[in-house]
Amino acid sequence: MSIAAVIGTAAVDSGLYLKQSEVHGMSQRGGAVQSHLRISDKPVASDLIPEGDCDIILSVEPLEGLRYLPFLNKSGWLITNSVPFINIDNYPDPEKLNSYIKSFQNHILVDAESIAKDLGSIKVSNMVMLGAAASLLGLSQEMLDESIRILFGKKGDEIVELNIEAVKNGRMAAKK
Repeated sequence: MSIAAVIGTAAVDSGLYLKQSEVHGMSQRGGAVQSHLRISDKPVASDLIPEGDCDIILSVEPLEGLRYLPFLNKSGWLITNSVPFINIDNYPDPEKLNSYIKSFQNHILVDAESIAKDLGSIKVSNMVMLGAAASLLGLSQEMLDESIRILFGKKGDEIVELNIEAVKNGRMAAKK
């Protein structure tokens, strides 16, 4: 939800129109949490993205990213963490899963957990993934930084700067 909040805040503060829809599954027990974000320079009529119309699937878990492939348009991007969260007995082989993701023409596969750990907190792996998608969002780094300051400001400067650094590191990882 933090990824969607940062993107949404940056989009609105950039003068863009936004419609957002969220589904909060039983995330504490491994259930799916998803957000539909529709951003445009023109008014947006609906908050839900129809199947086949999505430009970007941004996922913090590889299998979850693949779950939403029917929404992706033909030139869309699949951007996901390469590290699985294995919470079911029949989880697919992670190497095969990542190989399948690499078969997509437009994909970015990032080890967000390692980057977050190197920064000092696994909790910022979501912001690493936001950074991996940042160049495709049409939002400046400055606007994303400002959104992080707005959303995380009450948690203190150290948390704000850690999240900003995570986005920057995710952006660099995606370029590789």
